[in-house]
Amino acid sequence: MTTLKSVILVLSITLLASCNTVEKNKPETILQEPTTTPKVEKLDKGQTVLNETILAHGGDLYNSANYAFTFRDNNYQFKNEGTNYTYTKTVKKGKTITIDILENDTFSRTVNDKPVTLSDKAKASATGAINSVIYFATLPYKLNDSAVNVKYIESTTIKNKNYAVIEITFNEAGGGEDHDDQFYYWINKDTKKVDYLAYSYKVNDGGVRFRSAYNSRVIDGITFQDYINYEAEVGTPLKDLPKLLEAEKLKELSKIKTENIINLNKN
Repeated sequence: MTTLKSVILVLSITLLASCNTVEKNKPETILQEPTTTPKVEKLDKGQTVLNETILAHGGDLYNSANYAFTFRDNNYQFKNEGTNYTYTKTVKKGKTITIDILENDTFSRTVNDKPVTLSDKAKASATGAINSVIYFATLPYKLNDSAVNVKYIESTTIKNKNYAVIEITFNEAGGGEDHDDQFYYWINKDTKKVDYLAYSYKVNDGGVRFRSAYNSRVIDGITFQDYINYEAEVGTPLKDLPKLLEAEKLKELSKIKTENIINLNKN
């Protein structure tokens, strides 16, 4: 005769076996890491145009560029090493050789190999002079600096060619002495290169300049251009300058020539 204890024991064994079978037949749960789509920040139109023109003029080659050139009978050199840079200006007058060096915003001068101490005002002037020449010679390389603001203005036509127009302004912090200058660049939609630029400035009672590129050439991957420099009346909107050029109402002041260009990385 089966006892109650025996029945309970048999039921317990049966239930345990049943649970094991369910566990064995239960589909395996696969834990997956939650997937998220990386957030891609969309560039505005002005920054997109600027990035394209920097790429067209030389792109990443600027980051390790080391070139020498002549501008108005003075010799210049720019050497870039990532975010570090060294700019050099050499002026020869008779037996006197003056060398200005701007290295990561630190300026120094020697005359016939002897260090010279300058006043703060003279140092600022000399720094601006060397910075300005190399800035224009390497356009549009420096337009992606952190102190730069870029804005898309419009699409337009100049002499039957299509252009994207961008405005460049500067923050006071990091924008240099002339941070309140305003620039316009006319980017050729076919070549992605700068064909025209204009700027207004406020120092010395202000002024407006318009430059038209010519003699564009590519030297070991980097584009160098010369410019015809025009003057317009103070207060003339930069946007109006191309029409004034076409109407021959701009006064030619000078030619901006970057000459005797040498890639020192090849020497």
